[in-house]
Amino acid sequence: MRSTTPRETTLGELRTSGHVQRTVKAEIRHHLLERLRSGEPRFPGIVGFDDTVAPHLERALIAGHDLVLLGERGQGKTRLIRTLAGLLDEWTPVVAGCEINDHPYAPVCVRCRRLAAEAGDDLPVAWKHRDERYGEKLATPDTSVGDLIGDVDPVKVAEGRTLGDPETVHFGLVPRTNRGIFSINELPDLAERIQVALLNVLEERDVQVRGYALRLPLDVLLVASANPEDYTNRGRIITPLKDRFGAEIRTHYPLELDAELALIRQEAEFADLSGPPAEVPAHLIEIIGRFTRLVRESTAVDTRSGVSARFALAGAETVAAGAVRRAALTGEERAVARVCDLPAVVPSLMGKVEFEVSEEGREQEVLEHLLRRAVAETYRRTLGPADLSGLLDKFDAGESVESGELVPAGELLRRVGPIPGLAKIMERLELSGESPGQAAAALEFALEGLFLTRRLSKDGPAGQGDGTATYRT
Repeated sequence: MRSTTPRETTLGELRTSGHVQRTVKAEIRHHLLERLRSGEPRFPGIVGFDDTVAPHLERALIAGHDLVLLGERGQGKTRLIRTLAGLLDEWTPVVAGCEINDHPYAPVCVRCRRLAAEAGDDLPVAWKHRDERYGEKLATPDTSVGDLIGDVDPVKVAEGRTLGDPETVHFGLVPRTNRGIFSINELPDLAERIQVALLNVLEERDVQVRGYALRLPLDVLLVASANPEDYTNRGRIITPLKDRFGAEIRTHYPLELDAELALIRQEAEFADLSGPPAEVPAHLIEIIGRFTRLVRESTAVDTRSGVSARFALAGAETVAAGAVRRAALTGEERAVARVCDLPAVVPSLMGKVEFEVSEEGREQEVLEHLLRRAVAETYRRTLGPADLSGLLDKFDAGESVESGELVPAGELLRRVGPIPGLAKIMERLELSGESPGQAAAALEFALEGLFLTRRLSKDGPAGQGDGTATYRT
């Protein structure tokens, strides 16, 4: 929540208030050290980096280094960079109307220096919130020097200014983020001549536009992200630019399953706009997390491209969407995800994975196998030691149970009938038993686990054909 905008509106009032000018890197260092001393989270919302990435990033920021984050796609590089804006002062004064956020105490552009000379202590002051002091650009091969640094503005020339007038310059994204943080995502995708244009920004802290006698000492923290494959000696980054960054920091995917699950719970959106959010039980989130990790570790997958965290989030959201769809079609009051919602994850996520050439044509088969492994591993951890004899007894007389993505929870419970020990099963799965949907989710997971451990058989996997599966001995 933003605090009230400061009241000072002129340079004179700003001086009277006792305001002290600090550089961007000094602001960041100050607030970071405050958080370190107080124990407050330094980078809110970032999961799994506390003992690995965060210490390196903190050292780089305290040292005042421009930095580059190296990591495969979907490791949270951009998300981490965006949290840095929270380390800036909440409000900072600028010369009113300045395109490059000049500080009233030391304006650097031609316009603001002229205004300061004319107005003195009456120089008008405006205030910028820290959220407005962050700039970002996704590097693409067609990015131009004009986009990043600036170019001559033909409109200003047409208004009567001479071509050599510095005020005819239209500033690019980097100068417009002066006194803030500028991020370039996928830095190696910039053409080499554009990378050269950044050298002055990093080394001399100034910009030059089309040979103008223009020197603008910029106050900016420059942060970039890149894939390690593109940033190596064989990559597409020029060596002098690499040398200008003070720190290179490697990111990674969650190292532990718990971090993977925490990330899914934090980021996945299960909201149903027409009603309460869909409920995705803990065992299903664990299956999605294990599935993601198995895909990353699979020899069938191109490890250089990585498997994004968005893979797990999209999987969890697809499962939730299946529950909402079933509730809408069958009239269930509460949407609770079940094992029968998992198979739909495979076709929806296939485009997020790059497979080895040798696996061409087997992509769906590979993912289905890994999903079954994830279900089996989760079952062994949660219900492996449990007594499921009460459920198995239901099949001793040759009976069968049909389930599927369009079988309502109440109907599934009716088909199975009373199960001794169902409350214990739900307790092991961290389900409260408040609704038929939760009971059905626990029951169907137990049935699937018994099938995967070869204690039951199953015909017609759920999610394929008519979306039904029949469990029997």
